[in-house]
Amino acid sequence: MHPVLRNIAAVIAGIVAGSIVNMGIIMISGSIIPLPEGVDMSNTEGLREAMHLLGPQHFLFPFIAHALGTFAGAFLTAYLSVSRKLTLALITGLFFLAGGIFSVISLPSPIWFNVVDLVLAYIPMAYIGFYIAPDRLAAKKTRKFFI
Repeated sequence: MHPVLRNIAAVIAGIVAGSIVNMGIIMISGSIIPLPEGVDMSNTEGLREAMHLLGPQHFLFPFIAHALGTFAGAFLTAYLSVSRKLTLALITGLFFLAGGIFSVISLPSPIWFNVVDLVLAYIPMAYIGFYIAPDRLAAKKTRKFFI
């Protein structure tokens, strides 16, 4: 496969995988930290109406979902890409950051959560995902050298 196509596929795979991780964590969050009575989080309208009923503990899992989703996506992007691994991992992080900005604009969440989420959950996690992703190409070169 051409390196440019491989890099594009790596970013797409990272975005898909990160989205799956994000949604998986969001889906289990209600069973770990129960929501207040009568809160419907299944749609945006219900979320807007219930935001004032949520305590700080209810924002823990959304933050974890955003951070780990971005981390997983950037990690996979960096692992699968052929070149420009940091740039592509950060592009994946920017995709999730755009989603976070959209969420901040569309949902009336507390300012402290918006700041923490936008500053810590996206670009830093994308960088960490890049940083700890193994460099498959270096491993292949090393094996060829020793074999």
